[in-house]
Amino acid sequence: MKQNNVLYQHGTLALLVPGLLAGTITMKELLQHGDTGIGTGEGLNGELIILDGVPYQADSFGNVHVVKDDFTMPFANINFAAFKFLTTLENAGPEEFAAAALRGKTNANTFFAVRVKGRFSYVRTRAVVKSEPPFDTLEETAKKQSIFEAHDVEGTLLSYYSPTLFHGAAVAGFHNHFLTNDHSMGGHVLDFKLASGELAIQTFDTLEQHLPVNNSEFMEHDFSQDNVADVISKAE
Repeated sequence: MKQNNVLYQHGTLALLVPGLLAGTITMKELLQHGDTGIGTGEGLNGELIILDGVPYQADSFGNVHVVKDDFTMPFANINFAAFKFLTTLENAGPEEFAAAALRGKTNANTFFAVRVKGRFSYVRTRAVVKSEPPFDTLEETAKKQSIFEAHDVEGTLLSYYSPTLFHGAAVAGFHNHFLTNDHSMGGHVLDFKLASGELAIQTFDTLEQHLPVNNSEFMEHDFSQDNVADVISKAE
């Protein structure tokens, strides 16, 4: 039975900080928990966006692929889509988007997803170059990234909002990924300007946190030595 109130998360952003970038869940396994989501591949291999059950990867070369069932990830969010229309937006950047999604509040204390479909006058995204073992830290790996820009494109922005009290498990605030309708461009969103589009929202009352307990590096790592909060804020 599909549970539309549940956000399923594999891994945490905290485990990426010291460079625990091994893929610990397959796409086939992840898709058992939803049809909509975001994530990254092993070694921070590109940026993922899952729409209507199809997993797309925007890689560091500027290509967008549909990944196979055996593609592995250290971190991903996924849910079964049950978005409800909230509002239309015009000439909106990140601040206007956030204000609309938060309904004018400065923060929220629950997880929710936001989907914006429309025409974007400008989008700037990034995709990290795949790292190979032995993996560098998140901060070092994230420096090796490609930046992409697009103008006047139609697409979908998919965002997950995490409350401040969960910073470390996820990034506090909005985590935005994007894909054009023609699949020519995507990635982790750095900036955007929405010309016009519809914003829909889905609120979760349950976070199902799945940890890679079969990965010895994760199980044995001492996170007390890592500056988790600051590194995540800087990298994201």
